[in-house]
Amino acid sequence: MSLFATLSRSVAVAVMLVMTSPVALAQLAPTDEQRQAAVEIGDALRYGHYANIDFDEQWSQEAFQRYLDILDNQRGYLLKRDIEPYRHLEGHMDEVLFEGELDEAFELYNLLSDRHIARLEWLLERLDEGLSFDFESNERLEIDRENAPWASRESELDELWRKRLENDALTLALTDQDEEQIEDNLRQRYEGQLTRLNQTESEDVFGILMAAISSTIDPHTGYLSPRQSESFDIQMSLSLEGIGALLQAEGEYVKVASLVPGGPAERAGVLEPADRIIAVGQEDGEMVNVVGMRLDNVVDLIRGPKGSTVRLDVVPAQAVDMTRSHVVEITRDTVSLEDQAAHGEVIEVERNGEPHKIGVIDVPTFYVDFDAWQAGEEEYRSTTRDVAREIESLKEQEVEGIVLDLRNNGGGALQEANSLIGLFIDRGPTVQVRDAQGRIQLYGDTDAGTLYDGPLTVLTNRLSASASEIFAGAIQDYGRGLVVGTTTFGKGTVQTLNELSHGQIKLTRAKFYRISGESTQNRGVEPDITFPSLIDPERIGESSLDNALAWDTVQNVQYRRYGNPEDFIGALTAQHQKRAQTNPNFRYLERQSTLARQLREQHTSVSLNREQRQRELEAQEAEQLSLENQRRRALDLPELEEWLDARLDPSLNGEPVDGEGDEESEEEMPVDRAHVLEAAEIMLDYTHMKNAQRMAQR
Repeated sequence: MSLFATLSRSVAVAVMLVMTSPVALAQLAPTDEQRQAAVEIGDALRYGHYANIDFDEQWSQEAFQRYLDILDNQRGYLLKRDIEPYRHLEGHMDEVLFEGELDEAFELYNLLSDRHIARLEWLLERLDEGLSFDFESNERLEIDRENAPWASRESELDELWRKRLENDALTLALTDQDEEQIEDNLRQRYEGQLTRLNQTESEDVFGILMAAISSTIDPHTGYLSPRQSESFDIQMSLSLEGIGALLQAEGEYVKVASLVPGGPAERAGVLEPADRIIAVGQEDGEMVNVVGMRLDNVVDLIRGPKGSTVRLDVVPAQAVDMTRSHVVEITRDTVSLEDQAAHGEVIEVERNGEPHKIGVIDVPTFYVDFDAWQAGEEEYRSTTRDVAREIESLKEQEVEGIVLDLRNNGGGALQEANSLIGLFIDRGPTVQVRDAQGRIQLYGDTDAGTLYDGPLTVLTNRLSASASEIFAGAIQDYGRGLVVGTTTFGKGTVQTLNELSHGQIKLTRAKFYRISGESTQNRGVEPDITFPSLIDPERIGESSLDNALAWDTVQNVQYRRYGNPEDFIGALTAQHQKRAQTNPNFRYLERQSTLARQLREQHTSVSLNREQRQRELEAQEAEQLSLENQRRRALDLPELEEWLDARLDPSLNGEPVDGEGDEESEEEMPVDRAHVLEAAEIMLDYTHMKNAQRMAQR
């Protein structure tokens, strides 16, 4: 299999992320095919995985705990006494895997199944009795119970679920629904979950069990069922066919992990990473509540024919309460190479009353038209070829430097990362790939000459991953240019897809290393100059994933340094900070990032008192709205009355309002655009400093 370095592969396999075990009424049992597949998976992990795994008692304990966490991660179904009969599995998960002894693990799942169904029926009985909440109590509901102790008595869980029911009702009440609407919506939600539980099959249980086992090793290794193996997009990236978004489950909710460059969702500008989807509807018809729904079922609801419209009820990533949702519409479409093609522009930066031209090339992904390439066509599309054309165009326009924008670029074809580096260096290594046996294969640019040897800056963010990190790291190591923006994703591993007698296994087989010897894994590439960002690294990125492989180093290789950008970092940073202090968009990003972190740390529980809940929400959103309106006042933009309007305002949707490059529209650029403009400013600073240094040396 070709080496691909994509952010999409960092998204966990769907079955691995199923919330608290959807189950069927019937008792499920393992099949002989699954027993054999478990043995094969064990052999693959033992002999094929990059890591040297010791399947000892400690590993067994961790695997059993992972299984419990996936089954009941919020400690809301099982009692402590339910688990005790299965505690002996803590020391025998190796037998479950290597000998295919799956029966007791299935029995534990079936027990969870009974508890899950009973709890949903309990909730429906409460609805039958009629809601009687006045929302005047002083109680609070803990919203994250991942580390809570297991309940000892059924009455403890009854109390927990009473509060959850009250919170569900209050959440709907705060959206101005009356009692009848609240009861109808909750009944639909709970009955829908029961219906979906009845559709669970033995394969689902096996998938969850294998996910628990594989995720103790690293987050990118996982079992793919025969059904998942049918679609490359779903099995490898959870790409939502039709809208271009990568999803993963987070507790009861489905979260946007990233957007496919050039896809319908990105073009529409209505979704952002870490947004949560709580309902899905077609162009006509009612919205289907997807809270608690299996991830693959949510995928099926969102997929559809090209040209049709899907409606999503979305809670913004920055929202502190699930009541703050809004409905967006996205027209389904396919993503072509043209949509993802690199494209350039010229930004004019003024200094001392004089205009200066800086070129910017946006590289959404590392792509190549493999079919055309393999067919021997001379004019096949690829990242390197398209960037080369843009460079030639920018050189004709006499730009003083080039910014290569790799933000949101999740990777792609490794060969393209290598050849793209070759446009800026004269031959040399680009990346080291180390396998499980410690053997290192060196990849590099073998073509003589460079296409562009002028000043270069690479712009990154947290969603720049894999091949993007290889490129940015090589430019940094060679001293070929600056890296500015935010620390990258940290996806420095290589996966292959291997066939089993039943399904497939995605296996981490190697790690990427920079030519300096440093891994890109876990830590990512740190920029020379850091920009503020609204993407939370604790929620997005390799370091946010459980059991991510560690950062380490190997021996560096011999390579030529083209310059010493580090000599200018101090002066460049001082110039940048001076501008940032007076730049409304940068000040907004810094303050909003700090506020969002503070709100997350404070928001560990929610009030079940309507007035108190409303006050807390209003206070939190007032702070967010104040920051947004401070930004707008500084830019002479109209102020907003509500914070949520910021997500729906055209000046924040990722595109200029009046046309790209227009002087008037520059003031209405979204905060995201501020990174590009500041990168151009730094590029000009860097160019002038290098010129001054050369003059002094003469």
